[in-house]
Amino acid sequence: MADKKKVLFAAFEATPFVKTGGLGDVAGSLPSYIKNDEYDARVILPLLGAIPDEYKRKMKYIENYEVRLGWRSLYCGLFTLRKGNMTYYFLDNEYYFKRASVYGEFDDGERVAFFSKAVLETIRHISHNFAPDILHCNDWHTALVPVFLREHYNGDRLYDRIKTVFTIHNLKFQGQYSKYMVGDVLGLNGSPADGQMNHDDSVNFLQGAVIYSDAVTTVSPTYSEEICTMAYGEHLEGLFESRRYKLHGIINGIDRTNFDPATDQAIVSNFNADNVATKKLENKLVLQRELGLREDPEVPLYVMVSRLTTQKGANLIAELLPEFRERNMQLAVLGTGDFGYEHAIGDFAYHNSENFAARITFDEALSRRFYAGADVFLMPSQFEPCGLAQMIAMRYGTLPLVRETGGLKDTVSGYWDAGENANGFSFKDFNAEGLRNAVDLSLTLWWDKHDIWNKLRQNAMAMNYGWEESAAKYRELYDSLLG
Repeated sequence: MADKKKVLFAAFEATPFVKTGGLGDVAGSLPSYIKNDEYDARVILPLLGAIPDEYKRKMKYIENYEVRLGWRSLYCGLFTLRKGNMTYYFLDNEYYFKRASVYGEFDDGERVAFFSKAVLETIRHISHNFAPDILHCNDWHTALVPVFLREHYNGDRLYDRIKTVFTIHNLKFQGQYSKYMVGDVLGLNGSPADGQMNHDDSVNFLQGAVIYSDAVTTVSPTYSEEICTMAYGEHLEGLFESRRYKLHGIINGIDRTNFDPATDQAIVSNFNADNVATKKLENKLVLQRELGLREDPEVPLYVMVSRLTTQKGANLIAELLPEFRERNMQLAVLGTGDFGYEHAIGDFAYHNSENFAARITFDEALSRRFYAGADVFLMPSQFEPCGLAQMIAMRYGTLPLVRETGGLKDTVSGYWDAGENANGFSFKDFNAEGLRNAVDLSLTLWWDKHDIWNKLRQNAMAMNYGWEESAAKYRELYDSLLG
């Protein structure tokens, strides 16, 4: 049997080690699904101080070596850990990585530059049993890997054969720094990258990755189109438009084993599509009691589990609270974010506690009870590269109500457009009127057409947004690069 094709998945975070957002979920799940009879995949991460000791104690030291970064020669320790079917590599440098926080440090640009260069140097030290054919990099923290690969390792047979894929999870963060970093830190003065990474008189790491990578992906097909426009391109729309030939949109998935209402230990009453009507009601009544809401099996319960920011539509929710009070509905919000939205939503819930509840915190177990007990899940996002919560909600028989953007548009078929074939509700324009109209439509179905509501709920639970399909599309992309 021929050797498997090898993928090295580079990220700055991955569950269960470190997670600050959706990138951690993807890096913690996708690589294990990429593995099959033809592909081997491994993950490489920084050995961050935030990684729990329970994992650090299990890591095996391999060796250490020097990494050149600009004029610096820096220590890099290589550790490995086997977890499940995955091999993980961890790169150690206490000066850069032994910090209390994952991001937000004064020298983040230098930290990620070291990690990117160390990823490439590590390939020399693992190539005897794992010489990657594909380097799959993620977000701006690894954006320099494709740049360093072509500028610093060009002509080396071990590296020339490697193809690069760069995935954009959040275009808001691009890694923009003083142009003086190009020589002092990156060691790229006078190279083609010096000019090609220049943006608004600064160096833009993500721009470099888009130019130097063999393929660029976003985490949904619609988002790959949106970033070519001024509304979503974050001032790089021209760059993306000119690189459409290598731009691909592949929707993320969820771990269907982890998020399974039939086995979830965090919810009160387990259920599946066959008994959702009765068992979901049990979860709803318990959630109402837990939140201090009026216990009423008839009233529809809307929930939002999210960061409370404008990007997530918290401004629309805050604006419509007085109108929602006049409707026969309940609303519960779980999350943290901008203080203004925390205060507005929390204060309103405090003074209207019979039908409104706010939990200004992050609570994983409670979020699952929200998914299981709610009737409608609100995601009125201004933009959403992919979104996972709407997929989880459908898995738990909760109809998503979303704005038609990014991955929300790709995964939710709204009742206005799809009728009885819908799996939720949607609206187009990012304003209070659009959200209000969608909520009113859902209320009409709840109170007057419950048979259609039940059909939509069955449609939602039948959706299969697991990682298997996403992984298959990534393997197709890898195959096209390897020829």
